[in-house]
Amino acid sequence: MDPSQTLGEVAFSLADLAGTRFPLLEYAPDATILVDAEGKIRLVNAQTERLFGYYREELIGRPIEMLIPARYRGRHVGERKGYYGDPHVRPMGIGMELNGLRKNGSEFPVEISLSPVSTREGTFVSASVRDSTERKTLERQLRELNAALEGANRAKDSFLASMSHELRTPLNAIIGFTGTLLMQLPGPLTAEQERQLEIVQSSARHLLSLINDILDLAKIESGKVELTFEPISAKDVVDAVSSSLAALAAEKQLEFTTHVTVDGEITTDRRALTQILLNLTNNALKYTECGSVRIDVRATSYNEKPAVAFSVSDTGIGIKPDDQERLFKAFEQLDRSNTRRYEGTGLGLYLCRNLAQLLGGELMVTSEFGKGSTFTFTLPRAR
Repeated sequence: MDPSQTLGEVAFSLADLAGTRFPLLEYAPDATILVDAEGKIRLVNAQTERLFGYYREELIGRPIEMLIPARYRGRHVGERKGYYGDPHVRPMGIGMELNGLRKNGSEFPVEISLSPVSTREGTFVSASVRDSTERKTLERQLRELNAALEGANRAKDSFLASMSHELRTPLNAIIGFTGTLLMQLPGPLTAEQERQLEIVQSSARHLLSLINDILDLAKIESGKVELTFEPISAKDVVDAVSSSLAALAAEKQLEFTTHVTVDGEITTDRRALTQILLNLTNNALKYTECGSVRIDVRATSYNEKPAVAFSVSDTGIGIKPDDQERLFKAFEQLDRSNTRRYEGTGLGLYLCRNLAQLLGGELMVTSEFGKGSTFTFTLPRAR
């Protein structure tokens, strides 16, 4: 037989199929059953015996319906006759749950594909039957797992909503009342009292920042971040960031400047853009002991479309080439020692890059160790 020919293209007899001319049929991994126009089983292979628990002598000449649960037999007779009216290769029972019946009376789920086979004795139907118990079990386990995960996600969302209120509210109160005391509105403070209150206020602000980062991370990873795209002024955002961090720059005696050369408005989410710029600039100020920090905003292109590049440059400690790939991973600290100088969760840049991607842009870094770094956020000008 030409190997390129199929069973339906070669003139052969049932005896040929049952003999040694087609050994692959006998040892096929799926049960193969040949059925005539009357619904009688004419040929089976070894896998059919193993799957259904019958010897082939018990099957030959018997109706195919003996391998089908009794509740499906009446319908199957009509479907079988209909198939003979238009025989072609196709799966059986599309969209239906199919079951086989073993000799011991047990049922099991099956997948069946049908194809016509022409022989010298006439046309028969070849049914390839596969036990789908394992696949069905896996599907059920996956459904149960997905249901459990959905429940866990709902619990997580509920927890985050509660923590957003339960953690932020008392911390804001601590920060607010500490500020009132430091303003000496209730009365004068001693130098030591003022020093201790400043420590309380600084620690509370740091803790609030960490909580905000963790909650923002959870929102991003669960797809709960809500963005509002609207026309905004890049200069207004830069001015707001500059004003909020000017005191930190002055405290460290750093030169802090901005340079915006973009005219008109850009369409983006104001809060997300502000958060990215705040994080980048705050990092630059934190890791720079002397020199300067600068925010530049200029027109550029991104994916061959008009865009705006926000760059934050510093003369700080810089980043080693091997460390630059780790910068944007969650919870990464370049200095992991217990005595590290700079505090943080390692979430800031990870959040920035994720927000940048949500806004349709990208965040990149160039740095020379010991001389400073430049973080550039490129943002499409229009949505």
